[in-house]
Amino acid sequence: MSETSLKENKTTTSDEPTETPAKNVGFLDRLRTLFSNGSDASLRESLEDVIEQHEHSEEDFSPEEHSMLLNILGFGEKVVEDVMVPRADITAIDLAATMGELMATFKQAEHSRLPVYRETLDDVIGMVHIKDMMGWLTGVALKPPKKQAKKPATAPTTSKLRLEGVNLSKSLSQVRLHREVLFVPPSMPAVDLLVQMQTTRIHMAIVVDEYGGTDGLVSIEDLIEEIVGEIEDEHDIDGGPLIIEDGAGRYIADARIILDDLSSYPGLRPLTIRDEDIDTLGGLVFSLIGRIPVRGELVAHESGLEFEVLDADPRRLKRLRIYVNTNPPKKQSRSNETVRGKHQNIDTS
Repeated sequence: MSETSLKENKTTTSDEPTETPAKNVGFLDRLRTLFSNGSDASLRESLEDVIEQHEHSEEDFSPEEHSMLLNILGFGEKVVEDVMVPRADITAIDLAATMGELMATFKQAEHSRLPVYRETLDDVIGMVHIKDMMGWLTGVALKPPKKQAKKPATAPTTSKLRLEGVNLSKSLSQVRLHREVLFVPPSMPAVDLLVQMQTTRIHMAIVVDEYGGTDGLVSIEDLIEEIVGEIEDEHDIDGGPLIIEDGAGRYIADARIILDDLSSYPGLRPLTIRDEDIDTLGGLVFSLIGRIPVRGELVAHESGLEFEVLDADPRRLKRLRIYVNTNPPKKQSRSNETVRGKHQNIDTS
């Protein structure tokens, strides 16, 4: 081959494109660029930016995958206090309760695990699993009468179940079904708790405060839901929206609704909160008067909103009506019961 041909060949090779067009740069290419640039932003923030930029790209991730990726990044910043079930919402069983009471509590709570405490919820000693309760129940029911002669063991059948022989008046302390639970502080990283649950195979943790009292509860399901979203089974009932419009300038809201979410509804503006520890509407109303208000009571906020208590028990608020820039009617549409609750501070529940 001549020298001229070699030069022409080299020229032709060097003219070929060596870079991928920008429009074809995918998610992984952007990640490679991210790691090689040495950006001042944290890796977590940079990853979130890349994922957000590809939110509407069907080639990289489905909407579900996109949501899970962002949840995983956010999960690393959460602590136990962010994901726990608060103390007021915990359903538990006393160690002195009977097996019949335990069965009734399982039916009412519709949970597979219940914390077991001694006298008060501040002294949790373990948990009981519904599988252990059913195992005890069938084990006792399959026992033959004491006077009956022993026969060769055969496969158990439903015809041999003697439920009349099950003593449901026995207490949990006598049966000893409870298992261990974990005890964790509210400041513990949520990801550390998830790892601890995986290694110990203990799937319930009691959150304790600085004095050793029970502050909340976390199950492994609570942690997983922070990543994959709400997990509902056949027993879960859709409770509906946390807030609904109840006419012009009025809303009915669940007391558990997060205050930051109120501003997404027409006519409701972000509320000025002086206490940073207050997250929910019920917590705000409680802080305004320093006690649990009674049903029918009206509580005013400096923003012009007024809150009417529709449902409450001695421990917490449940449901409120919000009045937006309008004085609640006292005679026309308000019942006499509500007016009495406002002026005389009477619990009409």
